[in-house]
Amino acid sequence: MNEIIVISGKGGTGKTSLVAAFAKLAENKVLCDADVDAADLHLITAPVIQEQHDFQSGHTAVIAADRCTGCGICRDPCQFDAISEDYVVDPTACEGCSVCVHFCPEKAVDFPLNSCGQWFVSDTRFGPMVHARLGIAEENSGKLVSLVRQQARRLAEEQGLSLILTEGPPGVGCPVIAAIGGATGVLLVTEPTVSGIHDMQRVVELAAHFHVPVMISINKWDLNPEMTSKIEDYARKSGLFLAGNIPFDQIFTQAMVQGQTIFEYNHGSEAGDAVQSVWENILVRLSEVVSH
Repeated sequence: MNEIIVISGKGGTGKTSLVAAFAKLAENKVLCDADVDAADLHLITAPVIQEQHDFQSGHTAVIAADRCTGCGICRDPCQFDAISEDYVVDPTACEGCSVCVHFCPEKAVDFPLNSCGQWFVSDTRFGPMVHARLGIAEENSGKLVSLVRQQARRLAEEQGLSLILTEGPPGVGCPVIAAIGGATGVLLVTEPTVSGIHDMQRVVELAAHFHVPVMISINKWDLNPEMTSKIEDYARKSGLFLAGNIPFDQIFTQAMVQGQTIFEYNHGSEAGDAVQSVWENILVRLSEVVSH
């Protein structure tokens, strides 16, 4: 089973529009939205939820007033000043270290598991999809990324599907690490800017650490052809696969407003032809990677 992760060095490079377009082109696949902090693939795929599950991770201390004697032993070792003078835990200040639980002589501090969000298994017009929604300001997004990827793989195995097409999170943090490990290949979407090439280099270094093959696609390449050439030169010197570039086109925004892929919104556009070519090149590269 192959898994393609589409990522970027920063948000707003066009990952979602590309993944949705690929979803229209790809066969025998499960879609996976692993950008759990800011999931928006559902805006185009319009999933019909079949399963909904709570995502629980991390702990927050809660002091039981009926068992607390007010001895103060819990307050002294708390490095985050999360416990008030009347022995109420501030959930936004508590880091879940459990030191208060350990030291409380009355066993008055409970340590429940946090409910941080939800994850879903849905049907779309492109096939099954696993996605999630992390709660506002909640942590442990890396764990939720791992969970949705695991569920996508389980779903693909159950339905005999050969491809997982995943939209990953931007950047190089914990969620991205959780998204790319074990993938067949990564498509890195970048833009022809100074920050674009810098962000791209950081992601390439991260992917190299996990020995995941990287493919490069420059979105809006024609807005800065000189920088596009620099990115292509860097990719060639680094042994990266150039999957193809995509021109700037308002069709991406117009299609997203209508909840459609660019292929559903307007057939035969230059941008659509470029995306088609990128996808075909990805499949060629994947076959090479798998054969080796």
